[in-house]
Amino acid sequence: MQEVIAHKASAPVTPFMSQYTVWLIIAVCVCILVMVLAAKKVSLIPEGRFFSGIEQLTNWFRWDIGYNTIGPEADKHIPFLAALFFFILTSNLIGLIPGVACPTGVIGTTFALALASFIYFNYYGFKTHGFLKYMKSFAPEGVFFPMNIIVWLLELISCFVRLVTLAVRLFANMYAGHLILGAFALLSALFFAPILQGFTGGALLGALPSVLWMALLILMYAMEIMVACIQAYVFTMLSAVYIQLAIATEH
Repeated sequence: MQEVIAHKASAPVTPFMSQYTVWLIIAVCVCILVMVLAAKKVSLIPEGRFFSGIEQLTNWFRWDIGYNTIGPEADKHIPFLAALFFFILTSNLIGLIPGVACPTGVIGTTFALALASFIYFNYYGFKTHGFLKYMKSFAPEGVFFPMNIIVWLLELISCFVRLVTLAVRLFANMYAGHLILGAFALLSALFFAPILQGFTGGALLGALPSVLWMALLILMYAMEIMVACIQAYVFTMLSAVYIQLAIATEH
């Protein structure tokens, strides 16, 4: 049922804008609003659970994804990675609201995010090493000819494969999760429908399976919340790893 509602919600609002685009813009606005509110309340000792939580999340992000993955040069890349993480997380969570067209549940959004990451880490690879040295780094030193050419081609292909895997992984996980939620919601409504037509003992007995499906639906919602957070983390962590590989001396 949720997927049916989401499908209807994805109908074009205008000839140039779909519901996916609308909710994508809303996700961006939510991220900007949280950032502005957090920036206005910056203090040595944060007050309130919201601002304390923002500070703890920021510190965790800076050290776990930043310094522990990229190293001493993490500070210059943290703004980009944080923008990726919080936008994907917000979009994933917004998409769990029934009737909402999940922004990351469409391949166009996830491909755009993957393309941004792909351009970013390759840009810093070229900037750090120069064009020729960066391209040469795809073939590890010490590999003899002609194997070094084969290795270079394979590494170059794998670099472009990162673009595809980043996009497809996020899209597939979010889209599949919404399909499962929709199936459980549909089964819950299907068994519960007889009671709406008339409250009888037989109808009540026939509606009992809906209790099971509803329990599974609630469980799946909890799991999808976890998946939404994990997928935002995985996408951002992989982007950080690719940045570290691009700016490192060797791949």
